[in-house]
Amino acid sequence: ERHMETGLKLARWLNQRPEVARVMHPGLEGDPGHALWQRDFEGASGLFGVVLQPGPKEAVAAMLDGMEFFAMGFSWGGFESLVLPTNVTRTASSLPGDGPMVRFHVGLEDPDDLIEDLDKGLARLTKAS
Repeated sequence: ERHMETGLKLARWLNQRPEVARVMHPGLEGDPGHALWQRDFEGASGLFGVVLQPGPKEAVAAMLDGMEFFAMGFSWGGFESLVLPTNVTRTASSLPGDGPMVRFHVGLEDPDDLIEDLDKGLARLTKAS
């Protein structure tokens, strides 16, 4: 439950940011999969993706390299918050945007600490762009 609550809080916060082109989280009301998620699921995990506005890879690296609460790595359902740049290749349908993609696993840290970490990271992204 904590993963879901914090994940949705961060997804909603990121969804309001100008640096973000799209948040991919079925729990968000505007997500294309929201109706199916609402029909078939009772909750969500803290795992979701973000498409950033188009920009250089170096800017994404600057954003991620300075994270304090988000470690870089894959999620196997642990308690810690993780972030990872992703490079997705799709053949069945097109990608959801032109910008770089980042995958988040939101852990059990305080949501406000995670938002502050993301805010600083997005400032580094903007500065490096």
